[in-house]
Amino acid sequence: MFEQMLEFLNQPIAGNAFFVWVKALLWVVLAVGLMRVVVPKVVAKLEVFALKTSSNWDDAAVNALVATRWRLIALMALGPASNELELIPIVERWSHGLALVALFIQIGLWIASFLDTWIRSARKQGLEIDPSATSALSMLSFIARAALWSILLMVLLSNFGFDVNTLVAGFGIGGIAIGLAVQNILGDLFASLSIVLDKPFQVGDFIIIDEYCGTVDNIGLKATRIRSLSGEMLVFSNADLTKARLRNYKSMEERRIVFNFSVTYATTTDQLEALPVILKTITESVDSVRFDRAHLKGFSPSGLDFELVYWMTTPDYNLYMDAQQIINLALLRKLSDDGVQLAVPIRSLVLDKDSKQPLAMHVLAPEV
Repeated sequence: MFEQMLEFLNQPIAGNAFFVWVKALLWVVLAVGLMRVVVPKVVAKLEVFALKTSSNWDDAAVNALVATRWRLIALMALGPASNELELIPIVERWSHGLALVALFIQIGLWIASFLDTWIRSARKQGLEIDPSATSALSMLSFIARAALWSILLMVLLSNFGFDVNTLVAGFGIGGIAIGLAVQNILGDLFASLSIVLDKPFQVGDFIIIDEYCGTVDNIGLKATRIRSLSGEMLVFSNADLTKARLRNYKSMEERRIVFNFSVTYATTTDQLEALPVILKTITESVDSVRFDRAHLKGFSPSGLDFELVYWMTTPDYNLYMDAQQIINLALLRKLSDDGVQLAVPIRSLVLDKDSKQPLAMHVLAPEV
């Protein structure tokens, strides 16, 4: 019985003994079995550990292990399995080739899954701290994936005996041609990266570009979208934005206000001397306002010019308009009580007494 079993095991099949085929098959079964049994247990333990830490690296490592594919592991096991067998050259080359391809694809999946998890975690945190950083992370994710698979492809081709240097040179020439064809798109792409890294503005900022103004709604890879005050969406090329002169009001901590008005020349010197004190008293009584100065600025054709300067301690435009309205109403009320009149433009006609025709016309208006 034992001799019959040995004879059966030693029976040649396709140039190899039966037990050799069984041994080669065990390589595949063992590799897949270990993956199906060991990997889930390792993942479960790492998930428990990852929940106890605030780092993103352990979460990324867990998801990288989850990306393990048993079919690729089975193909990878063909390499050591084929070493146990005596195969014809073409079959041996194909088995080793499939094992090598499966190895590089699995490595790519591990690294890609690790990067994807880490970038998604960084984007989630970036939304809370800096919404504009998500655009840069999306771009970096695309660049990292492209670089990863390109490097793996080059290494794989090199292992198969291809001349990678010639291939890289060909890609370089092709890349130059493609770059010239899509230089405007690439310009916007790198301008987007410049905006995100340099941060002249971020999502949610109120900015003014030439005669356009609005709140930044989205910073994309090619264009930036701005929601105007009237509600429509304004779309600007990123390359144009990096060349434009813009004003960012979101980063403003305080707002400086210069307020001018004029009173008539009939105002007495005592009333003129009292006006700066009155302006200071009115301004200091308003919330979120810090008085700077108030002076009789100069003389204009229609009256005496005063200048009031104060600071809003908040950048909110609505609060500024509320404060200005309070100052305006309080000033009008005080001027009315004191009998001081605001200067208005005056037009006078000088007529010849005999001909009744206008000889001259003077328009007196305050300076702008």
